Amino acid sequence: MRGRMVTLMLNDSTLSFRKDGTFRVLQLADIQDGPVVDPDAVALIDAAVREADPDLVVLTGDQIRGYDPGYMETFTSRRGDAIGAHVSRAVRLEAMIDGYSTRCSESPMATGGSESALRSTRLKIRESIRQFLDPIVSRGIPFAVTYGNHDFQCGVMPDEQDEIYRQFPGCLNPRMDDVRGTERSALACEVGSFAMPIMSRDGSRVAMGIMMVNSGDFDESGGYGAPSDVAVKWLERVRLGADGGNPVPSVVFQHIPPQDFYRCLRKTGPLTPNAVRGHRMFSDSCYVLNPEVCRPGSTLGEGPCCSERAVGEVEAMRRAGGYFALYCGHDHKNTFVATIDGMDYGYAPTCGFRSYGPHASDRALRLFVFHEDDPRSYETRLLRYGDLIGRASRDPLRILAGEYMVSSLSSLGDVLRRPRVAGCLLVLSCLLVTAIGRIGTLWRRRIDRS
Repeated sequence: MRGRMVTLMLNDSTLSFRKDGTFRVLQLADIQDGPVVDPDAVALIDAAVREADPDLVVLTGDQIRGYDPGYMETFTSRRGDAIGAHVSRAVRLEAMIDGYSTRCSESPMATGGSESALRSTRLKIRESIRQFLDPIVSRGIPFAVTYGNHDFQCGVMPDEQDEIYRQFPGCLNPRMDDVRGTERSALACEVGSFAMPIMSRDGSRVAMGIMMVNSGDFDESGGYGAPSDVAVKWLERVRLGADGGNPVPSVVFQHIPPQDFYRCLRKTGPLTPNAVRGHRMFSDSCYVLNPEVCRPGSTLGEGPCCSERAVGEVEAMRRAGGYFALYCGHDHKNTFVATIDGMDYGYAPTCGFRSYGPHASDRALRLFVFHEDDPRSYETRLLRYGDLIGRASRDPLRILAGEYMVSSLSSLGDVLRRPRVAGCLLVLSCLLVTAIGRIGTLWRRRIDRS
């Protein structure tokens, strides 16, 4: 069986541990940019790739800012929506500032605009992908891609985007039509969901597995999506090791976190500093990190925005055995890594500069160093813009707005619970009270003199 597993690859690229027994993976999450990628994001990716020297780069969704004004003509908010429905006022204002048309395609197509508009969007997407992949492709580094909830909003669906990514050297995404009906179909489930065996340094066995999972985009209730039932069943049955042997140690990368990520948190009161309000079905409580399960250096900047549909993904992973970690993107301000019952749950923050997120210096990619002898005992750290680049971002006002973005009363509460913000408001309040008191005193003196 071992000899057979060596040939059971999705393509001609064989991934293997280095001679020193390590395998280095770089996670790129939520670049979320438009046709012209922010130079700070490209600089961060380039510096992180140089620092990490990865054997594989995984892109975990929302590479494309589907709601960007550059894609206005083919924008679709939800699958099945009419083109241009639900374009926010902020995006329309941004379109006017950037000189884009605020008109959408007149085509009656449900998803995507007129054919000419779609051709234009495809070209823009390819150019965007070329820009943020250049630091990876130019160094000959293999990469794998899955999708998030914003990628499709440009009107070009993930299956078409998959074709575009495969035009670049090093892309490991399988062409589904090529694997169906073959032995390799066991390693590929659907677009954005596939397995990559990592061979031992001597090539004799599969030493580790890396699974990319498409976690969907939105569900019928208006909340975020989850992996399909087909993908969950595939995760449980996919086998990379020898028949009758122990499951191969494996890690999963996807975009949207499952509800299990709330197990990494602890409920707290609404006045607790740095607490965040939970998302949707968890919005009745505020949360902080649970220090008993989270690694040092973890941060919680927003409530995990998971699906309200519990699909049993983690339970399937536990039944299958072998899985030891699940890493996501999606929640741009979160960086925590926690261990619960032998399973790690973790985040990479946004590495982009055109959407909300932490301070510019904290936007980052996540590096993993796995060891062939024991892949579960891996190291991981963030490669931050502040450490690698050092200079201020080119658009500090946009970053500031994204850092303190308030989209609801819940997010307003999260901002106000930050000690720095609360301290500034307290000082301003004291200054205001003092000023009012001073004005009152002067006014009374004037009246007394008159």
